[in-house]
Amino acid sequence: MAEFAKRGFAGTNMDQLASNAEVSKRTVYNHFPSKDVLFDAILDELYARCLVPPVVPYDPQRPLREQLIQLLALKLKRLSDPSFLSISRVAIVEVITSPDRARTILARMKEGEDGLEHWLRAANKDGRLQLPDLEFAVNQIEGMLNGFALWPQLILGAPPLTKREQTQVLETTADMFLNFHTQSARHSGKP
Repeated sequence: MAEFAKRGFAGTNMDQLASNAEVSKRTVYNHFPSKDVLFDAILDELYARCLVPPVVPYDPQRPLREQLIQLLALKLKRLSDPSFLSISRVAIVEVITSPDRARTILARMKEGEDGLEHWLRAANKDGRLQLPDLEFAVNQIEGMLNGFALWPQLILGAPPLTKREQTQVLETTADMFLNFHTQSARHSGKP
């Protein structure tokens, strides 16, 4: 992963990989018939480590804010993971340079996002949220988190958020989202 993170997919070659792994190029090819297969295996390992979907089951008896903050805290933890940031840096380069690989990478990254979608769908079905467009709502809340906890770190090399900053981002994101999407629900009698 270090080679791909340092040189990008196109700039990494099997000779460098073999040398850094202190094995022969033939040994690398015995395990991975191509750079694409090796890259996919690395992505699989990183996905397994850091893209586990956050799971907070919707509970109609608990306050929405409490549940949403708990769910967003799990997502924020993932965004702070150095492995996630490494894979995201490589993915961004691939998104720009290789549209086919980009579709695969983005689809894999999206697999880890359905915990939020399930929770929002359940709260919406229960009438406690008013979400006419679920996909828009998911993108909206992720955009708020990513604006503070992903893009500055990924693009600008900003340090991870402090605990105080994390709390501020979690609480204000949840409050803004819920204040907007519970307005209509409140009028229907389900606060």
